[in-house]
Amino acid sequence: MENLLQSLIAYKTILVAGWIAAFFVFERVFPAAPIALSREDRRNRLFRNGALFGTNTILSIAVVVPISAWAAASAPDWRSSLAPWWQGPFGIVLDLLVLDCLIYWWHRLNHVVPFLWRFHEIHHLDETLDTTTAVRFHWGEVLLSACARAVLILTLDIPIESVLVFEMQVLLAAIFAHSNLRLPTGLERALGWIVITPAIHWVHHHAIRRDTDSNYGNLFSFWDRIFGSFSPNRRRLDMKIGVEREPERPFATLFLRPFRRIADQK
Repeated sequence: MENLLQSLIAYKTILVAGWIAAFFVFERVFPAAPIALSREDRRNRLFRNGALFGTNTILSIAVVVPISAWAAASAPDWRSSLAPWWQGPFGIVLDLLVLDCLIYWWHRLNHVVPFLWRFHEIHHLDETLDTTTAVRFHWGEVLLSACARAVLILTLDIPIESVLVFEMQVLLAAIFAHSNLRLPTGLERALGWIVITPAIHWVHHHAIRRDTDSNYGNLFSFWDRIFGSFSPNRRRLDMKIGVEREPERPFATLFLRPFRRIADQK
């Protein structure tokens, strides 16, 4: 099991690294919208997003993966007796569908619950949308998400293989959805009936709260349609990206901002 876990982590790392590198290049060759930043602002933005990503990468290796592995190993083995059909390749596919629905609701809670929003807001404060936004999260949100996921793993008896495949799928889908890659209009519209596309997720990052609080899906777009959170608005390239009435902050401020907001409200 340990060798399988290490192999899955290695494959996940290679695939995600190649995916993000490819989209980072292609979105600059075929951009959907021009990046209206000076060279210095671009460097500062890449530093902020890269520093947050680097922090979370270390945190993922040291804490998040062990938490998920512990939860999967500690989960009660009720599937083998109560749901023997919920195993193997079919089980993994069903796990991915269930987990994608649950991450939709977790994402939605991050927008509704003020305590969770304090951390998730760091992701939305980015005023430019591209591949690097997909890996820009506050480390507090990463820890909270890992704990919430551990509860689901324990409850649903989800094997570690499904967890790692799902985490890889989350990253791949997020990189695609956040990318500034220009796609043929017809192709993107057709894909949008099934998966979250850059055009759909662009609206989610619009700095108008009613749009920010919509289009919560990670991979599949039909969750938003089923649960009534799909925005009827279409992407416009003049839409302001970010958080309504809140400017971007330096890295150190982003790092501490959720805790300062908590302290300010006490």
